[in-house]
Amino acid sequence: MKSIRTLAVAFLIIFLSATISAQTKMQSGSWAVNQTISGYSLDKNSGERILTIEIQFDKSFSAKPKIFLSLTQIDASKESNLRYNIEAISVSRDGFTIKVGTWSDSKVFSLSGYWLAYED
Repeated sequence: MKSIRTLAVAFLIIFLSATISAQTKMQSGSWAVNQTISGYSLDKNSGERILTIEIQFDKSFSAKPKIFLSLTQIDASKESNLRYNIEAISVSRDGFTIKVGTWSDSKVFSLSGYWLAYED
């Protein structure tokens, strides 16, 4: 009986360690840009227009993570072609920057989505 209890406690410790370890290797959040942001220009003028968003991780990774970005919402003018680009730049163990851009005569009023950072 004592060995079963010891085995169960050891299994529980291993399970919790693996769960905690897995949680620190992945972080996620949401992002959004719209006309309420100071300096927002994706809906004005023409040519290339860029906006950046700084993301800081709640807890630093042990190595530089990979970043996955998704787009969940877009509001744009129907008067011109829709052109946009979203990319993760300046990735470090502590955070990264989301670069959102448009070009030509596209008018983008808002974009939003999610990000996922993970270690291999």
